[in-house]
Amino acid sequence: MSLDRFSAAWREEYVSSATRDEKLRGPGECVFCALLSSGVSPDSGVIAITDHSFVVLNAYPYGSGHVLVLPRRHLADMADFDDDEADNFFRTLRRAVAAVTSAYSPDGANVGFNLGRAAGAGIPQHLHGHVLPRWSGDTNFMTSIGETRVLPESLATTWSKVSAAWNNLAGERQ
Repeated sequence: MSLDRFSAAWREEYVSSATRDEKLRGPGECVFCALLSSGVSPDSGVIAITDHSFVVLNAYPYGSGHVLVLPRRHLADMADFDDDEADNFFRTLRRAVAAVTSAYSPDGANVGFNLGRAAGAGIPQHLHGHVLPRWSGDTNFMTSIGETRVLPESLATTWSKVSAAWNNLAGERQ
């Protein structure tokens, strides 16, 4: 099987400028920190706040039930966690997977991190983990050919489902 190669030399300037702009950009308000300060609500998309972490809907989800887990402290790198933050973050991530699983009954889940712009992070300045429910055969022609995602529910519905599941887990050992 041969590998076809296509030139996209026009992207060179985009890639170079994105990296350069990222490094030169001064401190500004972080969208995640702003959401955290709004508190838990369907309007903010924040589902839960723990001692050192919080869970929020992904505003541009890959699919229904896509949530993000973030440290409350504005960190860009995992090496910046202190031990209490790291322990709380990963307990919160584990609970987010349980809540999404309870809310959606998927066949599996993607859990991952895009660390840095080069790795695909849309907002690399504030570390965040993704939790995304997956179903066998959930890639369809719209995504594969049309480069379009069809979400069968609103973010408000997603918030209600995941929030209820999160709260139902409160009595369980986390």
